Amino acid sequence: MNNALLKLTITDRSYPQQVAEILASQSWSQGCVIQVIDGIRCVELGRRGDANPPESVLQQSLESTEIVGNDAWLSFSQRNPSQDSPEQYCINIRIADTEIALKEVGEIFPALLSGIIQWHSYQQLQDRTLRTETILKIAAQWHGIKQTDQLVLEIVEASTELLGAERASLFLWDKENQQLVARPALGIVGTELRVPDDAGVVGEVIQSGYSMRIDEVEGQEQINREVDNKLDFTTNNLICCPLRDREGEVIGAFEVLNKKDGTFSSSDLKALEDLASHVASALEEAQEVEQIIASRSLIAEQAAEGVSLIGECPQIVALRTTLDRIANTDLAVLILGENGTGKEVVSQLLHFKSDRRNEPLVAVNCAAISESLLESELFGHVQGAFTDAREDREGKFELASRGTLLLDEIGDMSLSGQAKLLRVLEDKVVVRVGGSTPIHTDARVIAATNQDLGEMVREKQFREDLFYRLNVMTVEMPALRDRGDDILLLTEYFLKELSIRARRKAPKLSAGARKRLLAHQWPGNVRELRNIIERIIYLSDSGRVDAEDLTFASTQADHGTSGNYYGTLNDATRDFQIDLIRNQIKKCRGNMSEVARQLGLHRSNLYRKMGQLGMALEDE
Repeated sequence: MNNALLKLTITDRSYPQQVAEILASQSWSQGCVIQVIDGIRCVELGRRGDANPPESVLQQSLESTEIVGNDAWLSFSQRNPSQDSPEQYCINIRIADTEIALKEVGEIFPALLSGIIQWHSYQQLQDRTLRTETILKIAAQWHGIKQTDQLVLEIVEASTELLGAERASLFLWDKENQQLVARPALGIVGTELRVPDDAGVVGEVIQSGYSMRIDEVEGQEQINREVDNKLDFTTNNLICCPLRDREGEVIGAFEVLNKKDGTFSSSDLKALEDLASHVASALEEAQEVEQIIASRSLIAEQAAEGVSLIGECPQIVALRTTLDRIANTDLAVLILGENGTGKEVVSQLLHFKSDRRNEPLVAVNCAAISESLLESELFGHVQGAFTDAREDREGKFELASRGTLLLDEIGDMSLSGQAKLLRVLEDKVVVRVGGSTPIHTDARVIAATNQDLGEMVREKQFREDLFYRLNVMTVEMPALRDRGDDILLLTEYFLKELSIRARRKAPKLSAGARKRLLAHQWPGNVRELRNIIERIIYLSDSGRVDAEDLTFASTQADHGTSGNYYGTLNDATRDFQIDLIRNQIKKCRGNMSEVARQLGLHRSNLYRKMGQLGMALEDE
């Protein structure tokens, strides 16, 4: 028998069964039962025969280091030498001949117990390794979940499946109100369950900071049956462990109820504790993200409240309808219009009306950045990419990822910058200057300009492929002079808004002031109107705005001219025409098609007129 036992391998899953069969095959034996007393729980690893030893023999064996028994049974046991393990291993042999059995077993029982302990430890290590791999996979899925309730639901579902339980709940400690809050608990209808922080097993775990395992036999009196009654549920067994934050402070408890197959083991409790360490980390991360999102949402709401498109003219009404339709899409939008017409306001409305409202809105003025720095500004750079690149820096495309990027004055971008921009828009990938790592960007692009990009394409000043890539949706901003009574609506709006900021009562518009506002041509559009009202609010104490209070930049500003003419009528008329054309060229930044349109001429007629006036085309 000794030789047969020595040939067994402890790495074999059937090792206890093989031991039981060999012992049972001896002439002095009628059967064998191998058990693990796991704290308060008895697990049969291998069994042979159809009977169990009497409890008196089993109890004597657990309290002794020698062979004990009676005429029908021999029993011997040994504790697991590991300090962290509660297991005690016991072999019970049903015998036919006591004298021979004692002699045979007395020679080998230490080796048998040692083999069983090694086998069980090895299997526990394998099981724990598999469980740890599973736990890590589960925990990896938790990180990135932004909503706490969704995360908790994922946690309790994963834990019940992993541990083969009926129900689980995660309690967070509301110390101020001395309550434990489960939100949500699997199997519980509603969003949360509240219990006193000193009630039941969970309360004891919270207060002591130690894990607990309750079986059908021991610890039943510690279960909070009031909760069972409320939920129409019966708790038979459970495991519960504390949740700790990064500083080690108890912040809650993790509880799993009713093992579907048997009762919970110490390895189950260890798995729950391993899960709990990941749970606390994921919860803190989700709560931090929720706070950031809530702060962003509040900031976005406050910002959105300050952005509005004032006006009731047909162009503005149609524009609002268009914005509502395209705001919550990823379509590229091209905003056209004169300076000061509100292109930036429209870009903000597109952003705040979309699902991207809680993400950044990043604006880049392409006209204000030199060609040499534009690529670094848009795409970022790595340390050492150029002389002043002392550290890695994110570009505007990265900063606006998941949000909105406004490329203002897009018509002033160089042709080389346009080519690089087109590549990013097509591939959704940027590479920092001096770097090689592709970085994905999900920024929605809005472009704005006061220039005629179509004419610039024809003159080879703007890339045709980029023009069509940006021109998916076009929004045209009407000039203020074409908006009729909207001038008065905007005036009233600015009077009220700016008076609140200046902490004064808003002044009233006189009939003369209204007439003069409507007569003005507003070359600076809405921006000019706002500046005039702001000057009145801060420099005048009067409760009334009269016509003489509306001081424009020039008495001839409506015409865009200097207003100082001398000599004969023909001479003054010629000078006036030259001034008017030059001011329009400056205003339209050299876009001759736009100049012609503003003056009500065809482009060819404009050039002919300039020749008649003696204006050198190359100088202009």
